[in-house]
Amino acid sequence: MQRHWLRPDWDPGLTLAHLPLEPLLGRGIKVLLLDVDRTLLPGKDVVLPPAIRRWLDDASRQLHLHLVSNNPSRQRVKAVADQIGVDFTCAASKPRRRAMSRIIERLPTPPTQIAMVGDRVFTDVLAGNRLGLFTVLVRPPNAEGFPCPNDRVQRLERRLAWLLGSTAR
Repeated sequence: MQRHWLRPDWDPGLTLAHLPLEPLLGRGIKVLLLDVDRTLLPGKDVVLPPAIRRWLDDASRQLHLHLVSNNPSRQRVKAVADQIGVDFTCAASKPRRRAMSRIIERLPTPPTQIAMVGDRVFTDVLAGNRLGLFTVLVRPPNAEGFPCPNDRVQRLERRLAWLLGSTAR
C-alpha cells in the first residue's frame, strides 16, 4: 500500500495531554519528536499547561523527547524545553527534511522507532512521513489541555489534504 504523505499514521482526535502512550510503546517507538506551537502550547504562551506538563513528565520517563519547532525564536523554544529538560531544535523549516534529518542522525534509534507528533498536516505530518517516521496528528490544546473548539487552520489543512488524495478527513 502506498503511503500518502499528507495522511498521519495515527489521528486519535485528542490533544497531547490526552494521548495514550501505550499504542506508541506497543509499536516500539522509543523517540518522540514534538512540535511546540499549538501542540504543546496554546497561542503565544511560553508556560506549559499543567495537563501537557504531566503528560510530558510521564512520557519522558519512558521515551526520549526532542522538541522540533519552525519558530525561529531560540529563546522561546529553549524556555519551553528547559521546563521539561529536553533538547530542542528551532527554525526547523518543516516540512523540509534537513533539520529533522540531523536530529535523527544523532540518535542511536532507527527511523522506524521514532514518531513525529504535531498539530499540522502540511508541516509536521508531511515532514515525518517524508522521513519514514510514525506520524501522529494531535488537536491544538487550550490553556487546560483540551482541544480548541474552533481550529480553522487544522480543519482547512484536513480538507486540502483530502482534496489532494489523502483519505483522512
